[in-house]
Amino acid sequence: MKFAAVITALAFASNVASTSAFAPASNSLQTRSVSSPFLAKASVRSARNSLSMVTEGNGGGVVVTGGAGGVGFAYAGEFMDRGYDVVICDIKDCSTAAKVLASRHPNGRIFHTKCDVSQAKSVEALGKFAQTKLGKVGYWINNAGINGGRRALMDVSVGMVEAVVKVNLLGVLLGTKVAMDIMASQEGFEGEIFNTVGSGVKGGGTPGYACYGATKRGLPQLTATLVKELDEGVQGYEKTQYPGKIKVHSLSPGMVFTQLLLDDSTPELRKFPFGVLAAQPEEVAADLIPKILSSKSNGSSVEFLTTDRILTKFFERFVLQKKSEYIDDDGNVIKLPGAQYNEDGVRALY
Repeated sequence: MKFAAVITALAFASNVASTSAFAPASNSLQTRSVSSPFLAKASVRSARNSLSMVTEGNGGGVVVTGGAGGVGFAYAGEFMDRGYDVVICDIKDCSTAAKVLASRHPNGRIFHTKCDVSQAKSVEALGKFAQTKLGKVGYWINNAGINGGRRALMDVSVGMVEAVVKVNLLGVLLGTKVAMDIMASQEGFEGEIFNTVGSGVKGGGTPGYACYGATKRGLPQLTATLVKELDEGVQGYEKTQYPGKIKVHSLSPGMVFTQLLLDDSTPELRKFPFGVLAAQPEEVAADLIPKILSSKSNGSSVEFLTTDRILTKFFERFVLQKKSEYIDDDGNVIKLPGAQYNEDGVRALY
């Protein structure tokens, strides 16, 4: 039985590695309280002394879209711990998120603004805001995304189809274009753009998420195209030399316990794969930000759920019989002492 579980893990790992933000979602979740070291670890991490100046990566400032919550909020904190100034934006007001980030991560400054990434003028305004507040932009993280709910395409409204495509695909294109224009003008400086991929990126079916999967499938093609254009130019046209250097990458946070993941989820999904593979936003950000800052080649893929991590988690769960810290045997979210949760079992980060 254990051998069969390992074989299943190997097959599953080949399909899951390099995917992110798998966003199934349902019913109100029952919760129970247990003792867990997670919150204590998080509070120690946020309170620790971090670097007093930027000593990792390119320097410059950071832009994180969808930064008012979830993994985007956690990314901002990790950058600030390393001395970076950060601009967060969201479709909703970011002022409370910014205040919390400033109090928890005093080594970097935080700026906030509202932005609808699906609207060109709004994204252009974000770019101007970032230049004003940050000066040079070293990193632009296209993190904002929606899934439209876990429904068959036949049951999804035309308006929701449009919204998912505009936020997840057009939003990334607009953000990338604005970021590239900024970075190209930064003489003698290197800027890097990270586009968030997710479930469907490898082309496999994503039942219940036809729109989401389709938008994520297109992002590797975008990244590969831009790498070619930046490194080689476009055939038949003279290659333009810009004052600043630009790199474009893929970013895969994996399965993260956020609204995107848990909305419309079932106990079965929460038990597997979420209970085995999903992680908290802080854990994901702590792993990915150092990888982002140490990326070298253009077009790199920065992943949380690497094949090694997936196989380790499967081994721990199915061979060692290790229980999940966050999902109980009935598929309910385990409520950690001192934390607040919404009706879908999503833990509030502030």
